Amino acid sequence: MSAHAELDLEHVDGPRSGFLGVVQSVLDVVNGVLAMGSALAILAAGFVLTWEVVGRYFLGIASDWQDELSTFLLIGATFASAAWTQARRGHVGIDALSLILPVGVDKVRRVLADLLSCIFCSYFTMKCWQRLVEAWVDDQTTPSAWGAPLWVPYACMTFGMALLAVQLAVQGLGARR
Repeated sequence: MSAHAELDLEHVDGPRSGFLGVVQSVLDVVNGVLAMGSALAILAAGFVLTWEVVGRYFLGIASDWQDELSTFLLIGATFASAAWTQARRGHVGIDALSLILPVGVDKVRRVLADLLSCIFCSYFTMKCWQRLVEAWVDDQTTPSAWGAPLWVPYACMTFGMALLAVQLAVQGLGARR
């Protein structure tokens, strides 16, 4: 995406035929549902934080659950929408090379970037999975009075990064064709 282009929310940059096209179609549905859920989570976090300000400063109600709940909602929204954003090439990118490289070389650069990003996201998914299992087995909670279970954000991170890795793999392998 160039510096002057706008993000096309409808256009998905992925294969549309064959096995990878079927996988991309499934990803489109899952990503769409998660993007809508992410939007609702961000809206809910806004309401929670607004309530915190009103409750604490105007009504004198002190509580600590709002910070953790809004953090959990924003973590969930961020990781759940990452694959949707990637499908539209909406993540931050540097277009300087694409402007000076020949089209064929730039395509190779893009495929390599997708596949290297996929490897990183797969590794990150594995580490998140380890943290998720650890939090579940050890019944880890936040240190606040609310004591929210830590498996919740770790599950969001694990699932979101796994979905992002699959999206990157589909785009990288689809572009090779």
